[in-house]
Amino acid sequence: MAELVRVAALTGYFPIMRSLGTDPRPLLRENGLSPELLANPEQLISARAAFRLLERSATASGCVTLGLRMAEERAVANLGVTSLVIAHQPTLGRVLQALGEFRNRINSTLVLQFERFGDEIILREDFSLSTPEPTRQSSDLALGVLARLCASVLGEAWAPLSVCFAHEAPPAADMPIFRRLFRCQPEFNCEFHGLVIAASDLDRPNLRADSDLAHHARDLIESIMTPALRTTAQEVEQAIMIFLPSGRATIQHVAASMGLTVRTLQRMLIADGTGFSELLNRARMQLSAQYLANPRMRVTDVAELLGYASIGAFTRWHSLTFGQSPRQWQAARKAARSDIA
Repeated sequence: MAELVRVAALTGYFPIMRSLGTDPRPLLRENGLSPELLANPEQLISARAAFRLLERSATASGCVTLGLRMAEERAVANLGVTSLVIAHQPTLGRVLQALGEFRNRINSTLVLQFERFGDEIILREDFSLSTPEPTRQSSDLALGVLARLCASVLGEAWAPLSVCFAHEAPPAADMPIFRRLFRCQPEFNCEFHGLVIAASDLDRPNLRADSDLAHHARDLIESIMTPALRTTAQEVEQAIMIFLPSGRATIQHVAASMGLTVRTLQRMLIADGTGFSELLNRARMQLSAQYLANPRMRVTDVAELLGYASIGAFTRWHSLTFGQSPRQWQAARKAARSDIA
């Protein structure tokens, strides 16, 4: 499956890099990009190249909040031709559903999940990639954009109950941008990147909704653009990420959740050029790299979050997949961080 993102995902990159006193051109070339290629915001580029560009740029500039600084530059209009459909839905819940519906037109690798716990909802964001890739800056950027979208719907006075980051806390001097963007106390070294909001927020009316405009925009999109509904493989990827921690990420459970038989789901995945085992392995690879990069995450916790019944089974899978045990992988990343510091 193509892993693509709109050039608009890099909105604000050039002025921020200039403000940091860093020339972005060598970094662009290093990742197979150019200023000319990035001139059209609707141009689709490799998501992997965009991820690597932001990670390298943060390192080169010494700015660990690069993704958040870019998020501050965003408006709903940066979602492109789908922005009118998304922005004019009647409630926040419908806005977020529309965001997921048009995922392929915005960023085909970003998966937004809803998880309910009593009166609270976790809006969790993960990247679905064929092989793991460091995504700290892209994850921060996506989370900042999500918070700004929610505030644009419910009013600038709105704030999430909390915001969670899988990475460590930044230096104290970099904390103000977290407060500006999220207006709540951030939590670090968490199991996921996401916003925690009141469940009632999903049903709150969108202050800027215009149903006629949204309907007209959808008709226009469908008449001039090839439909980009989520593929079966993308639906399965999202279901796998939801079911993994409970140990229910099996083809039987996923097929049932989609209202399909196992055989029908297998045929649909074959038509998409993939299979359930491949998608399950991809999800585990990406999430394993994300979780183990968190120095506070124990290997036993990671094994459980990835649906393994024992740490031994997780260790065997990790060694076969990455050529290292989970503890060896963590030690190597810790040494790499020490070298950079």
